Amino acid sequence: MKGFLKMTVIGAALLSGGCVSTAGNPFGLVYDGAIAQNVAGQVNIKPVTYMQNGLKIAANVYLPANYDKDKKYPAIAVAHLNGGVKEQVAGFYAQKLAEQGYITIAADAAYQGASEGEPRHTDKPTLREESIHGMIDYISTFAGVDADRIGIPGICGGGEYTLKTAQSDD
Repeated sequence: MKGFLKMTVIGAALLSGGCVSTAGNPFGLVYDGAIAQNVAGQVNIKPVTYMQNGLKIAANVYLPANYDKDKKYPAIAVAHLNGGVKEQVAGFYAQKLAEQGYITIAADAAYQGASEGEPRHTDKPTLREESIHGMIDYISTFAGVDADRIGIPGICGGGEYTLKTAQSDD
């Protein structure tokens, strides 16, 4: 595992968006103002998967407007709340932070959402910490990410898991 490389735990003060229907949204996002299509010159979303402990993890990477893979951007991995998924509040925060110039990632924790793992809907602290480490490891290798500038806000229960993850980083 790569570690956090001068990782900074940050707090995000964003207003949460109201939930809306996913009809017409190919990314499954459920908040007001959610990206419904990728448009040149605007924040774009890239659905990705990666392997973590033998499980396929589903995530969305949000790219800032006019993203250039040859430039270096700070990145933020957004941990979702207990019982949440990447298409909800974590995705909203990730999108809003991408609007500020960050490359961001919101992933479904292992055993939750579109990520693999049985039994489903398992929310154990060690599993969530591994999921946050997995997001950091993935985004640190993404084209354009400055691996020395990666932050991890946490939302609700995701905040507690984020702090525990930072404490357990080797």
